[in-house]
Amino acid sequence: MKPKHTSLISITESSSNFDNLDKMSVEELLANLNEEDSKVHLAVRQALPQIKKLVEQIEIRMKGGGRIFYLGAGTSGRLGVLDASEVPPTFGVPEGLVVGLIAGGDTALRKSVEAAEDDPDKAWASLESYKITINDAVIGIAASGTTPYVIGGIKHARENGILTGCITCNPGSEIAQVSEYPIEAIVGPEFVTGSTRLKAGTAQKMILNMITTTLMIKMGRVKGNKMVNMQLTNVKLIERGTRMIVDELHISSDEARKELLLHGSVKKVIEHFHR
Repeated sequence: MKPKHTSLISITESSSNFDNLDKMSVEELLANLNEEDSKVHLAVRQALPQIKKLVEQIEIRMKGGGRIFYLGAGTSGRLGVLDASEVPPTFGVPEGLVVGLIAGGDTALRKSVEAAEDDPDKAWASLESYKITINDAVIGIAASGTTPYVIGGIKHARENGILTGCITCNPGSEIAQVSEYPIEAIVGPEFVTGSTRLKAGTAQKMILNMITTTLMIKMGRVKGNKMVNMQLTNVKLIERGTRMIVDELHISSDEARKELLLHGSVKKVIEHFHR
């Protein structure tokens, strides 16, 4: 199906390439959604040079004790909070190394908070409560690139000498203009017009994964291809850690599990045996 031409400036608000969704069969809907999703990784690939620049700057600051702060509203805010919450258990770093802030606070994680995203000063007030410093970095997440909450936070951060970046899905947006290191993943119109929880959200999630995973590897939180610093929060992770130790040290599973529970992480067990 040929895309429809549109005069709208905002790509994320442009009309869908597909008409009459309500008349499609389940099979057609799923196939067309999948077709649209296939465009996401190509858009992210195009943004790799931008992602590289931001990650390299954050790495410098993080090695000096800096943190990452995500700012977002709605889906974008939830994705930032999700990524931040997954970093400590995956890589065994302290809570607060990556912080996700969402317009409307924690309530907005589950339901919409009216007009919360329209306050351009609220994000900076939240950042100040964390005693943000020039060693930290602030990344604004906004599919449209026009969210006042996010733009205001980025502007305040930059005025105070703090590294700023953004993840957006519109080219030349306001948030890209005010950020030092903008990332633009241009995924095109959404399958359901304006529903940026679809391709835009997927692109944002991919980029967030790339940023924190790359940084954690560069910070020494991965050995080879293993999550040697993961938190042992359930049976599955204990078993995974046990297998890692068996593969690395060539000891029995029983001994590996005993050592893992004694030392608390795969990395500490390996370091103990290599002394």
